[in-house]
Amino acid sequence: MNELFEDFSKAHALRNGYLLAQTISPVPPPHEPQRLRRIWQSTNTHSAKGDIKHFIKSQTSARKTIDNDEINGWVEVYVAYWNAIGEILAGESGKSSWTKVYEAWKELTSMLIRGYNNSGFEAWTIPTLYVVGKYLRLFAIKSDDERSRSSTENSGTAALMQDDFDPELEKQGQLRDCEQHLKRIFTLCLNDRAPIEESRKWGIYFVINLLFKTYFKLNSASLSRTILKTLAVYKDKGDMPPLEAFPRTQRVTFKYYEGVLFFLEENYVQAEKHLIEAWQLCHKDAKSNAERILTYLIPCRLLTSHVLPTKTLLQPFPRLQELFLPLAECIKRGDLHNFDLALQKGEDEFVKKRIYLTLERGRDIALRNLLRKVFIAGGFDELKEGETTPVRRTRIPVSEFRVGICMGSGGELVDTDEVECLLANMIYKVSPS
Repeated sequence: MNELFEDFSKAHALRNGYLLAQTISPVPPPHEPQRLRRIWQSTNTHSAKGDIKHFIKSQTSARKTIDNDEINGWVEVYVAYWNAIGEILAGESGKSSWTKVYEAWKELTSMLIRGYNNSGFEAWTIPTLYVVGKYLRLFAIKSDDERSRSSTENSGTAALMQDDFDPELEKQGQLRDCEQHLKRIFTLCLNDRAPIEESRKWGIYFVINLLFKTYFKLNSASLSRTILKTLAVYKDKGDMPPLEAFPRTQRVTFKYYEGVLFFLEENYVQAEKHLIEAWQLCHKDAKSNAERILTYLIPCRLLTSHVLPTKTLLQPFPRLQELFLPLAECIKRGDLHNFDLALQKGEDEFVKKRIYLTLERGRDIALRNLLRKVFIAGGFDELKEGETTPVRRTRIPVSEFRVGICMGSGGELVDTDEVECLLANMIYKVSPS
């Protein structure tokens, strides 16, 4: 435990929030895989608080920057951390559960928030909030998965007796509870009255991104709008640092989720704008992030600009190639039949990502390309007397469009009435509003 508080003392001396955050990580460093076990075995339940207080005081006695209130605040934080380590290690040996780990980590989160409210923790320490918030969410998800498996195994007669039991609500109960604690961290950062240079507001976008991830996991993406509206109020008052001043990784994630929100609201122009910003900020080696951005940017560009993804663009992303290239090729060819097959093949993934209905509208572009081919194949009018430049036919019989649509539909017969309806819809969609 002495090594832990040497790092604690060093972090305070350097005012290094990220080094401090490592001292409350539930994951041991690669060079020290037994660190958590050594910390846990260095004391016991009866002595933990006294030992931790002794270590903190002995390591910080030479400095006057930490007062007794702050020391007591950190003591409560590290006691909660020690308890959480115990549950994590017990879980590894099968003697605890993810639910107990989550509850212990939630207590650590509460102690840390209390330290900012009551013990004067300074703003440079906010990376500790990043660590507790990140793992609170992960432990909540693991706890919900564990509880879901347990309830499935125990389902039957006992479950039938619980008429007030809502399995869907219960399925993500811990994550919903986690969301409440993440909002406490959000409020803690947002309402800091200190000057911007020393403000907890510098932690706001990290916490917002955690809330975005949580809302999307809960299938409640619309709740993100409440967070954005609150943020906008502070921005309008000039009481928030500009987004450009925050770390690039936080800006990429924020712009991505903002773009996806507009996408789900079918505001594809704004969605494209924010997703392009995320794409431009994304590091070239962050392949998984780039893939997530393209998953929504490609359908956006398809609808707003009728731009299709190229093989070169998708070359680093085999999964996206498999999903989007067949659709793109069918749209180019005006191949309605194979477009429907490609859409059907990727349906599960498209529905999961909530892009199915958007991609389905790509069929109109495929139909437009097919009708254009029919128009081009119609050739030219016969030259009239005195004319030397051939003029394309501007009147194409519906029967010719019908033949083209039948061929594009894989030989399926299409009624003339249906063809006329399709043509009328296409004319309406391209006409100025």
